[in-house]
Amino acid sequence: MKSSGSDREMNLRGIIVKGIAGFYYVKSGESVYRCKARGVFKQRDIKPAVGDEVMMEIIPDNDDSLITEILPRKNSFIRPFVANVDCFIIVVAAARPEPVMMVLDRFLVMAEGADTDIVICINKCDLADPQLCRRPEKAAANIERIRKIYEPLYPVVCLDSVNGRGFGELERQLRGKKSALAGPSGVGKSTMLNRLIPDAGAETGSISEKSQRGKHTTRHAELFTIDDDGTMIFDTPGFTSFDVLEAEEDELQHLFPEIGERADGCRYNDCRHIAEPGCRVREALERGEISESRYRSYISLLEEIRNSRQY
Repeated sequence: MKSSGSDREMNLRGIIVKGIAGFYYVKSGESVYRCKARGVFKQRDIKPAVGDEVMMEIIPDNDDSLITEILPRKNSFIRPFVANVDCFIIVVAAARPEPVMMVLDRFLVMAEGADTDIVICINKCDLADPQLCRRPEKAAANIERIRKIYEPLYPVVCLDSVNGRGFGELERQLRGKKSALAGPSGVGKSTMLNRLIPDAGAETGSISEKSQRGKHTTRHAELFTIDDDGTMIFDTPGFTSFDVLEAEEDELQHLFPEIGERADGCRYNDCRHIAEPGCRVREALERGEISESRYRSYISLLEEIRNSRQY
């Protein structure tokens, strides 16, 4: 029911921080409003996503407000269904499980394709500490290998989620951004989130005592505010898997920065950097300027794209 007088409608801009059971919780300033989406979105087969910047119609003294407009998205993802990710934290473990470079590169390509900032986190670095672990050699070697390959390309942060070491540096990398964690199962993403979001139920827990819909759950995507600088973290069921790459063959090379920056120097404009003469990428590989594991990942993903186009 609409009110009048001093209770007239207001239009505000906000960001969706949670969506569940047809309701969307939109944060604007220090307040969070429970909203329904305008019917026209359903007619157009448009669904609001956590992370969406929206305009909403606020009706004081009513439990529910109304999302009237979804502003243009920077990016969006289907599983989990979130939008406007500024930065991906790609997580691997120093050990237990062993890091797989191909899997790491696949996540990196996903993040590059979404035009986000990227931070690589090596978690469980306590396993490389001889004072804490009986056999630290394998973890230490894995950390050294990852840093050697990726530090020329992206920020790399070593974390010990159990004892909290490294989180100061990670928080500096994420300041002012909306960030999401991605990585294979078992690398410690949940423990990291517990460190980054020490009281995950606080923001939505006080949204509406009437509705009792503010319970924290990892079954649904949720966006938490970390500080007053605009730092936010997506808590999602996880970017643990994704489908065949959406990139075309000629786009893939640019999702590997060290390959893309050399591709323009190749003799042929359509060089795929496999066996073509005059390939600057292959020359850089032979000189050790591009890691063999990164090149193998590129070739594997190129073959995957080609195979997907045959069906």
